[in-house]
Amino acid sequence: MIGYISNMKLNYSLDDLRLFWIVVQKASFTKAASDLGMPLSTLSRRINHLEQTLQLRLLNRNAHQIKLTGTGQLYFDRCDALFNEFESISSELLAEKREASGKIVIAAPNNLTKQWLGKALNKFMLLYPKIKIDLSLSNNNIDIIDQSIDIAFRGGESAIPEWIARPLYQQQFILCASRQQKQWHTLKHPTELSQLPLILGKPMRCWKLINAQSEEMFEYEPSSENIQFSVDDVRAVGQAVADGLGVALLPEFIAKPLINEGSVKQIMSDWVGHKFPIYMIYRDRSNQPYRLRLLIDFIIKNYTEH
Repeated sequence: MIGYISNMKLNYSLDDLRLFWIVVQKASFTKAASDLGMPLSTLSRRINHLEQTLQLRLLNRNAHQIKLTGTGQLYFDRCDALFNEFESISSELLAEKREASGKIVIAAPNNLTKQWLGKALNKFMLLYPKIKIDLSLSNNNIDIIDQSIDIAFRGGESAIPEWIARPLYQQQFILCASRQQKQWHTLKHPTELSQLPLILGKPMRCWKLINAQSEEMFEYEPSSENIQFSVDDVRAVGQAVADGLGVALLPEFIAKPLINEGSVKQIMSDWVGHKFPIYMIYRDRSNQPYRLRLLIDFIIKNYTEH
């Protein structure tokens, strides 16, 4: 007999067992049917089907009350923890869609974070103190899928299959040299760069330049022979330029303060770098937790070019 029962195929659904659990909790078919938005006859039929499939009586019931059988009590005790856990999971998933809480995992370049993103995230967390940020900094593009990143900030090429790349703004770059290195101030054309010591801000390898007057385009990739210094922190590049180590293609947010203080000078002013797009990258918004949608909207509202 035991072998027969263990090999018997049970044809009830997990939902049938859940209906049984709700009926017992409400101690009433009528109340359970009302809460479920289900006809009383349908609920009764589903419980009968469950008992017939199990070949066990779970409930004794009459017109006024229901009472668990011994077997019914056993089933209820076992499934109570299961469905309470399901209810807890459902509540947490619902909170993901509606509540401003939880953790957001972000990847961003060091330079961008020091420029504005760090302060932006701090402001966001002050607005939503139940939201936590886990920020990974690297000027090299990390694998955002492998690292379970929710939102990434990147410059330049940004295409990732099935991810949205939202352009925020474009970074302008200019050629700069130390104000003390006057022999470099009279340079006219980017072809002359090959004769100079250069400072390279990694990971940018190719300097894409355009003449603001003629719209002539020129691409120059510094060679190992004339790269005096390479570093993946753009502030260190700016300091090296100010100290006279060589010429660099600097973003304006680094160059302008140095120019204003008199330590750096823009050279070949007709030539500027192609504008470097900055992107915020994230998955389809329709299935995102509420906290991610809040951050995306906050960044778009406050930190994009309109």
